[in-house]
Amino acid sequence: MAENKLLEIKNLVTEFRTDGEVVKAVNDVSFTLNRGETIGIVGESGSGKSVTSLSVMRLIPNPPGKIAGGEIIFHKNDGSTTDLTKISEKEMRAIRGNDIAMIFQEPMTSLNPVFTCGDQVMEAILLHQKVSKKEAKALTIELFKEVQLPRPEAIFDQYPHQISGGQKQRVMIAMAMSCNPSILIADEPTTALDVTVQQTILDLMLKLQREHDMGIMFITHDLGVIAELADKVVVMYKGKIVEQGPVLEIFSNPQHPYTKGLLACRPPLDVRLKRLPIVSDFMKVDDQGNIQEIEQSVTEATEKEIQTEAERTKDHEEMYAKEPVLKIKNLKTYFPLKKNFFGKVTEEVKAVDDVTFDVYPGETLGLVGESGCGKTTLGRTVLRLVDPTDGEVIFKGKPLHSMSTEELREVRKDIQIIFQDPYSSLNPRITVGDAIMEPMKVHKLYSNDKERKEKVMELLERVGLLPVHFYRYPHEFSGGQRQRICIARALALRPQFIICDESVSALDVSVQAQVLNLLNELKRDFDFTYIFISHDLSVVKFMSDRMVVMNKGVVEEMGDADQIYSNPQTEYTKKLIAAIPKGRLEDIEASIKEKEEWRSGVAAS
Repeated sequence: MAENKLLEIKNLVTEFRTDGEVVKAVNDVSFTLNRGETIGIVGESGSGKSVTSLSVMRLIPNPPGKIAGGEIIFHKNDGSTTDLTKISEKEMRAIRGNDIAMIFQEPMTSLNPVFTCGDQVMEAILLHQKVSKKEAKALTIELFKEVQLPRPEAIFDQYPHQISGGQKQRVMIAMAMSCNPSILIADEPTTALDVTVQQTILDLMLKLQREHDMGIMFITHDLGVIAELADKVVVMYKGKIVEQGPVLEIFSNPQHPYTKGLLACRPPLDVRLKRLPIVSDFMKVDDQGNIQEIEQSVTEATEKEIQTEAERTKDHEEMYAKEPVLKIKNLKTYFPLKKNFFGKVTEEVKAVDDVTFDVYPGETLGLVGESGCGKTTLGRTVLRLVDPTDGEVIFKGKPLHSMSTEELREVRKDIQIIFQDPYSSLNPRITVGDAIMEPMKVHKLYSNDKERKEKVMELLERVGLLPVHFYRYPHEFSGGQRQRICIARALALRPQFIICDESVSALDVSVQAQVLNLLNELKRDFDFTYIFISHDLSVVKFMSDRMVVMNKGVVEEMGDADQIYSNPQTEYTKKLIAAIPKGRLEDIEASIKEKEEWRSGVAAS
């Protein structure tokens, strides 16, 4: 219905000029957003989904970018329409933040570190509304309550670095909602958040949508998130829309091979796979960019990779008959918060509090829990990047907890860590080849640089990169490629034990699937043992033989990964599992029915 339209995007083209070449980041994109409706825009990094949203906001940096064609028709509350591509920057400023608001992916970089959270939201209110400072402060605190921030008055006076990632994202939502916008654009707002925090943010956005009859453009690479949130789905690939339609239609009967690939590569929760399907299982792309479909359904691709119970039992019997490679006994890592005049600690954070478990050769042990549960501190304490307060860490009979720096250096080549953020793990000033060679030189592996270079070339190939990448710098690679470089660097010392600390949490689901498959391949080929740390329980379940669930420094429960998922024993684990976006058809149908009931209720009132 015409009166329900909020935003019409017609044949939008946004291009960037680089080194004499013109790249069409958004190429002939068209869709319509209605009042009270959520459109999910999905695709990998580089698909054009974020550029589409920035085009709507007129935030494309010019140069090098510009909106080169098409219309963006905004339908105002008074019934008039405006083509956002045709108006002046001054007119656009009045609409931006007031009628159309945006939440960005990374709240820490979106918030100003030198102003308090309250001041930043107040500024948005004072800019667009004719109210006094006192009224603006009262409105800000009211918004903080609406987005369910704890202690809203205290958070008003706190700086962004003093609050958690989930709380920062809620401050951003409060700022976006401060002028009661008609359209909210959410660009990957939950990507790096815990599943429980993500669930809270999604529920909050739906609640605000219903209260304000808002249209939402929700941009993500995760179809699981889209399933229960969106009414319509737009699938983008290399700047173009390859498929769009109602959410149930896209999930139950995807037409384009790229959509099938995105649906298949999220780790399933009902079966255990040996390998995750990836996008290239459904389509091949030639040098001209033409797509050739590989005929198979999502179900067929998944069924090929199912591991039988008999196979799993056999693997486990062999693994757990061996002597543990790592023994952690009553491990404690405390951080002092306050000291008295005499330097005595009066208050401390018990990041790891009396944790005990073993890890067996060839095993992947999953460590899962929300931010702040102690899982990363535990991983770092094992490596002695953080010193333990008490307890023992025994690696192959050697006490890591009491070793000297010299002894530790020798053992560290056998235990490596892959960090969450590959960009900050690599030195931007040295080539990728030198970064991988560096630990070989430190530990005097191989007799000369020629041999080391040959080994690096082999490693690059092993992780799916090319020998020519040896000479390039970290900024020349995508996030997924950088993570592969970090894996190659960890392999350089031929370790026996690798700790993966949130090593796939910031990657697209399609790239994540490739990296998880690679880690499993390497485990089979080199007989690695992993501790796999993540807040994403579906990823941990796919990767792990056993799982340790942590909460506030202690172990909530521990056991077989499949059994913990199918029969969780504690309320905390049940809460984690319930928060995973599952993308099941019955959940989508229930969500659609609930939305229809709400809409008919609104219409009746």
